[in-house]
Order: sequence, then structure tokens, then C-alpha cells
Amino acid sequence: MRPVRVEWTSARQVAEEVLAASLDEAPSVEVEPIRRAVEQRGDAALIELTNRFDATDTGIRSVVVQGVEVEAAADSLESGLKEAILLAIENVRAVAEAQVNVGEKTVEMPQGHTVIVGEVPVGAAAIYAPGGRKSYPSSVVMGAVTARAAGVERVALASPPGPDGRVDPVTLAAASLCGVDEVYAVGGAQAIYALALGTESIQPVDVIVGPGNTWVQEAKKDVFGEVGIDSPAGPSDITVVFGPEADVEPLALDLCAQAEHGVESPLTAIAVGGADLGPLIEEVDRIAAGQSTVNDCLLFLVEAPSNRDCLELIQLTAPEHLELVGAEAESLAPEVTTAGCVFVGPFSATAFGDYVAGSNHVLPTGGAGRTFGPLSPSAFRRSTSRVILDEGSASDLAGAVEALSEAEGLPVHGLSARARAPR
Repeated sequence: MRPVRVEWTSARQVAEEVLAASLDEAPSVEVEPIRRAVEQRGDAALIELTNRFDATDTGIRSVVVQGVEVEAAADSLESGLKEAILLAIENVRAVAEAQVNVGEKTVEMPQGHTVIVGEVPVGAAAIYAPGGRKSYPSSVVMGAVTARAAGVERVALASPPGPDGRVDPVTLAAASLCGVDEVYAVGGAQAIYALALGTESIQPVDVIVGPGNTWVQEAKKDVFGEVGIDSPAGPSDITVVFGPEADVEPLALDLCAQAEHGVESPLTAIAVGGADLGPLIEEVDRIAAGQSTVNDCLLFLVEAPSNRDCLELIQLTAPEHLELVGAEAESLAPEVTTAGCVFVGPFSATAFGDYVAGSNHVLPTGGAGRTFGPLSPSAFRRSTSRVILDEGSASDLAGAVEALSEAEGLPVHGLSARARAPR
């Protein structure tokens, strides 16, 4: 772990230092050549790139994973793991279904016309589940279950294969248990472009969601507007705020657990109420030394002068995961509005949210929580509206349309409205 003590000047300056250092850890990437390759050569480009970066031992001839392989993966799961995935599916579905705005609402306007508003699901959505260093069947659950709860009819999954050319079997099992319709053995920016633009084997989708590395996130940003996306989701980060009464051992485990996601994952510990950072650092070092999966991440160490200062810092940095432990820290929970997900109290480890709590673990990162929220059914649904006027309401509104259209230099708009209002 690479501890970085940040001296308090102001919440804004501390936030700028933390965010800037975190951005420096992310590699600079160029995705445009990958887009051109996928646009021009379709499946051939996907196979070439997959064999170069992922399926390095055996290679692949097709990015399509057949349904029999997906179903077989679910059948071969060890019972305890299968039960864990089914528990995650059940809890994520319960939370997602509670968020769906079901039905339409009719608004009767004073002029006598009607506006009907509602939501409908998109037709097709894709889930990106990272692979490479590790595989994330939990990301399949978070994306696919939420898409189904939103009412999406066609759900596809893309995940990079391992060196043997096969997608991780637990990832495939999760896809089967979640009822995913299509699975593709392709990752990186090329997967995002294939899902957005389509190839010979992959029909384009309307929305792409899921976490991923810098290449994936840059490609998602590039296709935004051509398709919908959830949010910038990667690399993962965590902020732990603790008071003097907090037990630092489990908090150190939480920081080290986050460091398993990759060396570019920033970690932040904020002490409030006179809490001592020293024992926490010692525990982090001890745990990291004994666990080979813990990466050498930046660990920002901050002493907040007051609760108000701490809250301001949180709001500015908008952490993906925020843990609040200790009376002073926990009192901030109702006022936090930018964190991706807030875990309150000594028992609420981020790990529960990553897997089975029911909240979604696809969260905005890198300060994007000021604008984006957790993945929810809204990512897979679009608002609709229908407007119904009769002659009377058209007559009442036509004069206002004429006045506004004249002011904007668009007089035919006014004529269009007046034609419906002969009175």
C-alpha cells in the first residue's frame, strides 16, 4: 500500500489533490482505432483483438458463446456457490423492482387538454462483465437482474474470455441463472463498439451498462448518444470515515478488499473527532502483507477538522463506496448526496453491497457521483409522453404559441397552432 498523508487546507483543496492523484493512476488510452476496426471489419476485428489480448493460448473462431455451454456451466456449479448467486439475484431483484415506476399518470391541464406521462423499457440492453485478471459473475447479476426488472426483453452479455478462449464458467452460470439471452466472448473497447454498432454476430443494443477498465470506460463515453450508458464505472474506489470508537481492523479489511480490484483503485481514510490514523495504517500494512491479492494502491490519509469539513470533502469527492463508522461519522449519512452507495455502521461492510445486500454495485466512480447514481431500472427505461388537445384547449393555447414563435423567429410554428384553433 502507498500511504499519502494529505494536509488539511480546505475541503476543496484536499478534494482536488485526491481526485488529481487518482486520475494520474489511470492509464491514458486511445480507443478510436478500435472503433474503426470494429466498424470496418466487424467479427474479424473482434476475433483478432480477442486473440491478441485475451484468448492468447488457444484463440477463438467466434465470439458467440453457445447456449448449451451457458446452461452446462450453471448445472456444474457447486451447491454453495449456486445458492449464493441465487440469493444475490433474489435480493437485487427485490430492490430493483421497488424502483420501477409502473404505469402511466394522466395530467389534466387547466386549458382542458391532457398530457399522459409514463415509462417504457428499452428493447435491448447489454451487460459488460469484466474479465482478465479476475471474473465478476456478480456484475452479471447486478446488470441482468436490473434490466429484467425494468422490463427489457433482450439482454446480452459480453465478457472477455481467458487465455483458453472460454468465458469464466461461473460468469456463464450467472448468465444462465439470470436468464441472459445472448453471451459473447469479447471484452475491452471492442466489446462496447460491437454492442453499440453491431457486427455479423452481434445485433446492436439500446443501452450498455457495467464496470470496466479505462478502455471500456473510454469506449462507453464515445458511444454515449448512439446508445445509452449507465455511468463512468471504473476504476473502483472507497472512502472510510471513522471516529475514535471505531474498531480499525474490519475497516482495514474493507480498504484492503477494495485494493483487490486493481492497483489503480484509490483508497481514502478520513479520521473525525480526533480519531488516530496510525492504528488503521498498521492494520492495513499487516493485512496487505499477508494477502497476495491486495494491490499496491494509493491510500490517502486525511484528518478532518470537523464533521462539517468532512461532509464538504465527501460531497466534493463523491466516493463510489462510502463507509461511515462511529457516532460522529454515522451522523453524516442523511446529508450525503453524492456518494455512489453509503454503508452506515460497523456491520455494513462494502463487501455486502458488492454481492448480496440487494443494492447495486455498478456505481459512479472518479467523482461522477455528483451527476450519476447507482445502476437502477431507470438506466433501462425511457420516459414517454402523449399530448391530447381538443378544439377548446387548442384555441386557448394558440395565442401563446404565436407570441413565443414570433419571439424566436419561427412564425410557422404559430400558424401551425392557429390552424387548429379557428376561434
